[in-house]
Amino acid sequence: MDTLLRKIESQLAGLPVPTAVQLPKGQRVGPPAAAVTLSFRDWSALASMAAGQIGRMAEDFVESRVQLDGRMRDLMAVAARLLPGTPVASDTGWWTQLLRRAKSLSLHSPQKDARQIQFHYDVSDDFYALWLDPRRVYSCAYFRETGMSLAQAQEAKLDHICRKLMLEPGERFLDIGAGWGGLLMWAAENYGVDATGITLSKNQHAHVQRLIESKGLAGRVKMELRDYRELREDEGFDKIASVGMFEHVGQANMPTYFAKIHRLLKPGGLVMNHGITADSIVPSQLGAGMGDFIEKYIFPGGELLHISHLLRDLAAAGLEMVDTENLRPHYGRTLWAWSDALESRLDEAQRVLETTGNAPDAQKVLRAYRLYLAGCAMTFEQGWIGLHQILATRPTGELHAGELPGAQSPYPFNRGYMYSPS
Repeated sequence: MDTLLRKIESQLAGLPVPTAVQLPKGQRVGPPAAAVTLSFRDWSALASMAAGQIGRMAEDFVESRVQLDGRMRDLMAVAARLLPGTPVASDTGWWTQLLRRAKSLSLHSPQKDARQIQFHYDVSDDFYALWLDPRRVYSCAYFRETGMSLAQAQEAKLDHICRKLMLEPGERFLDIGAGWGGLLMWAAENYGVDATGITLSKNQHAHVQRLIESKGLAGRVKMELRDYRELREDEGFDKIASVGMFEHVGQANMPTYFAKIHRLLKPGGLVMNHGITADSIVPSQLGAGMGDFIEKYIFPGGELLHISHLLRDLAAAGLEMVDTENLRPHYGRTLWAWSDALESRLDEAQRVLETTGNAPDAQKVLRAYRLYLAGCAMTFEQGWIGLHQILATRPTGELHAGELPGAQSPYPFNRGYMYSPS
């Protein structure tokens, strides 16, 4: 026990924020005026801290074995320093990779994907509304100008995607994983497209149906409760977007996913994939127990891949990448905005979860989301995970189609059209 206490004291001395620890029997270690206080109910949780198992500490907090007092931003600064090293995995052994692929295959049937999506997105619409922007855009914002609010940056992101896709009135536009309809509505109202969205979330589907009716868009916008694998391919789409969705596809299903998009996309059409990517080139989850925590409490079945793996599978499906943009710091700022908003309304969030979900688990859900939002903000800032927008086309095979010889699509092979005039 003395060895454990010496380890804890050494850790506290090296932290960037004054931090105190209260031991299971009431003894306090650390400065009296601490910005962060960690109170442990049992010794095993304290051992997790000593070992730098941040994910296990997060689980202990959710399960009330640890109490965390202090600002989330300070807590994350402490968490980052407690790690024994980078949490980005580097195990390239063939057996480990084979096991990961087998697990991926087992996790992503249409039925399992539906259950996993509903586990996260159907927690409570009212809960998400407390900390998302008014459009409920649940993906990385685009802070085109540094002084933008979250709501402004989310609208800038929606428009950034529409501009990249070169949306035109009357085009058939598909949004795979349309969420609460932010992009779907923006594209229909501002670019005049015939828009179709799909989701596996029953709550999101119902919400967007109400939006379509209230905005009088029933003739041009539709939302389907459908798996991407079930979409009909006979008509084809001019443009396709997938925002915050391919994280749920899984390593093993990524070739199937891009092949499906290729068949859905008309020759010469454009597709935008916007999603979270791994820092490690090895398919894995974050170490130090962080990936295990997210798998258990937030995103069951979620898998992150390095951008190189995504580009490989995209190319193998017959799609041509024409532009890739890394928005990693934008997601860090987005997540801190969500975290700050939730922290400012904790009592209200608790009441909402008690009345709209499983009341006995409300406190547990709230603790998990507090750590998830702040923890993810920290991981994006640290560069342990990223966010990429990948724009691709399905080449027509016609060498004289497009602005430049050999373009084989309307894409101009010039980024100038993507950005608003300064």
